[in-house]
Amino acid sequence: MNKVVLITGASSGIGKVTAEFLIQKGFKVYGTSRTPEKNDFSFDLIQLDVNSVESIQKTIQLILDKEGKIDILINNAGMGITGPIEETPTDKMRNVFETNFFGAIEMMKAVLPQMRKQRAGLIINVTSIAGYMGLPFRGIYCATKGALEIATEAIRMEVKEFGIRITNVAPGDFATNIAAGRYHTPVFKDSAYAVIYQKNLDLMDAHVDNGRDPKEMAEQIYTIIQKSNPKIHYKVGSFMQKFSIVLKRILPDNVYEKLIMKHYKL
Repeated sequence: MNKVVLITGASSGIGKVTAEFLIQKGFKVYGTSRTPEKNDFSFDLIQLDVNSVESIQKTIQLILDKEGKIDILINNAGMGITGPIEETPTDKMRNVFETNFFGAIEMMKAVLPQMRKQRAGLIINVTSIAGYMGLPFRGIYCATKGALEIATEAIRMEVKEFGIRITNVAPGDFATNIAAGRYHTPVFKDSAYAVIYQKNLDLMDAHVDNGRDPKEMAEQIYTIIQKSNPKIHYKVGSFMQKFSIVLKRILPDNVYEKLIMKHYKL
């Protein structure tokens, strides 16, 4: 195939599994990480911080110097955040938006000039099923992923005339180490939210621990790559996770809210 793929956040989880899967399919894959470890990878792992424009530009130029093109960008780098919005430090909220939303935007801005020159290119933004709804104690994370979903709808139309395709793929709960890397607002003993927030933290961790195999995401991404005209939105997860999006569209808001609150034992 000789197609060059750039995947952010590829040192673990969905990013790493996708990189390894695409290597097996014959792609030339470059993965990135803020702090690449000296472990053996089947693909090139480069240091990149999506919050640094200088770091992004340096990495893009490095790949272009080696390969002369970038065919596919997979915006996978991201971080989680949990906590009652009232008690979550605003600077921590901004940090997550910088990574999950603006980091993906800066990556797109960096590759689009080359893709326009090529008159071809594919960008896949990894969002989240959580981005389709506001979930208790995950509101900021939901907002970052929802913002990326909507921005993708817009930029997709802006670049279509240049032969560039952009799409979203939203995973549900997958067995990755995302819980270890997310920011947790502490459970303050004197907090009005202490008991219910702790219960929800335990529930979130259980969902991730019992999550699906990240290879499902890799297979979906590979399927998207094969399409000449990808859809705007793809969802990968359990039936109920995907069906929850349908329910949100068809149910009255207050009814849907009651279902969410019951699920999270509120």
